Amino acid sequence: MTVVDGVQIGAGAVIVLVTIYDVVQSVVMPRPAVGRIRLSFTLIRGGWRVWRKLAERPKKLQTRETAMAAFAPMMLVGLLVLWGFSFIIGYALIFGGLHDGLQPQPDSFGTTLYFSTGRMLAFSVAGIEATGVATRTFAAIEAASGFGLFALVISLLFSLFSSFQRRETAVVALDALAGAPPSGVQLLETCAKDAMPEQLAATFDEWRLWTVDVIESHLSYPLLFYFRSSHDNEAWANSFGAVMDAATLVLTTVDGGPVGQARLMHKVGAHFVADMRDHFRYEGEAIAGVEREEFVEACGRLERAGYQLHNLDRAWEQFSLLRSKYGTWLNQTTKGLSVPPAPWIGDRSYLPHRERSARGRGQRRVA
Repeated sequence: MTVVDGVQIGAGAVIVLVTIYDVVQSVVMPRPAVGRIRLSFTLIRGGWRVWRKLAERPKKLQTRETAMAAFAPMMLVGLLVLWGFSFIIGYALIFGGLHDGLQPQPDSFGTTLYFSTGRMLAFSVAGIEATGVATRTFAAIEAASGFGLFALVISLLFSLFSSFQRRETAVVALDALAGAPPSGVQLLETCAKDAMPEQLAATFDEWRLWTVDVIESHLSYPLLFYFRSSHDNEAWANSFGAVMDAATLVLTTVDGGPVGQARLMHKVGAHFVADMRDHFRYEGEAIAGVEREEFVEACGRLERAGYQLHNLDRAWEQFSLLRSKYGTWLNQTTKGLSVPPAPWIGDRSYLPHRERSARGRGQRRVA
């Protein structure tokens, strides 16, 4: 065995071990610990930055949304192909270093790569056999790696799409209460106008459980953050923000609402937003992200809907305090995912869903 053969074996072993590490971290035990390196997540985040710049170029909103929606499925396929190819090339380098154990010996690295592909995908490679102990051992390991990868891929697909379906079921159902795009104020209005106070409490309970499910699934499989809703004017982040805004209004402004359910929703939601802030490494000042005049306008709507309200000044102070626990970073999340803005959520410099006065509202700071 020459030095070159040793280098080939070493390089192949490194590639195989790094690939196994990434697959295990991403699929088998995906919840990230502090300081843990996740290569696939780094690739996803970098790929999204490039893809978003390209997808935001078209002027037509529908074209941009279609391009954005293509990222997550394409990245999923790309990761699976990358893992498989990394195994193939890693084992090919090992077999190249152990060429004496292959009969007849491959005449080029391309032939060795073809042999490695055959072992990985479990098809026969005519004319080349592993005759040495080491080559037979690695051929068996590569075949096992192939079967193991395919089994984990199937498990990953089921986990991703079941989590996506659970997430979107609640998002679509919220349309009837909060509108599309969703609004926390409209959610409260609908429950009041149709005399459904029990529905408001049930919505807080349902979305509290939804939030817990999304915390576990999306932080474990970060690619889920980039799967977009399949319906127009819907986005999971906007729907979550609308429910959080409704809960915050019940806690600070509305007199006689389901305070207990709203408080639980706010606590779990703030936990989720804090996890997203750490996950995406967001920075910024904790502010409410809603102007007082917008709050006053919302209070007027709630009074017309039949709610009794607390003192406006005190309510605004408490509302600003509670919303500052999630407003900044929820807005950064929607902007980072290029989600079209909804009432009080997203890019505050341009809101197509509400009338803007000519006196400079469009110059409000972005939360």
